[in-house]
Amino acid sequence: MHLDPNCDDADLVRRALERDDTAFHTITQRYSRRLYRIARSILRNDSEAEDAVQEAYLHAFTHLENFRSESSLSTWLSRIVMNEALERLRRQQPTGDSAAAESGLTGVEVIQFPLVPTAPSPEHVLAQREILHLVAVAIDHLPDKYRIVFVTRVIEGMTVAETADLLGLRTETVKIRLHRARRLLRDQLDRQIGSVVLDAFPFDGHRCARMTEAVITRLGLPK
Repeated sequence: MHLDPNCDDADLVRRALERDDTAFHTITQRYSRRLYRIARSILRNDSEAEDAVQEAYLHAFTHLENFRSESSLSTWLSRIVMNEALERLRRQQPTGDSAAAESGLTGVEVIQFPLVPTAPSPEHVLAQREILHLVAVAIDHLPDKYRIVFVTRVIEGMTVAETADLLGLRTETVKIRLHRARRLLRDQLDRQIGSVVLDAFPFDGHRCARMTEAVITRLGLPK
């Protein structure tokens, strides 16, 4: 049976509940990239992340009747895989509960940037220097009125009130300019290092196909 690639969540879930194997394939192909990156960001291990995604899918597919359309299927699956990854992290680390709480991962969807190895390679060091240079250049290229607010608030750590007093601005003006400065920086850096950041969470067609096949097999569905 062929499924429209633009099939909406409700129809996908309905077909999956009817044991339509095409619906299961469509769901895994549509959402595996996001789920893998979420799991990988928590576990920082490729194979563990794959296992977490498989277990999350199995849990989701055996509890599809609990899905409510108030949230998107993507969000529902993301919460499941995040909980699975966090549980694996807790099992790996005796103090996992406190570690998760301190990192802000308890009960919220947070994707942490992958940690640099304890002994970074020369390539890591070079990459860090290049990124820091890009950030410095991007700050330098901010318009004057935004750059001064950004430097005083973010780099110097001054409060909104202190920044407003220093620059003779209203506090609301400081907040607006800081927001715009961050947006300009984000746009600038996205263009320059966005692809580098995405490469930190590699995910290719082969990985997706392998995970899909494993899930379908464990569900006892035809391939």
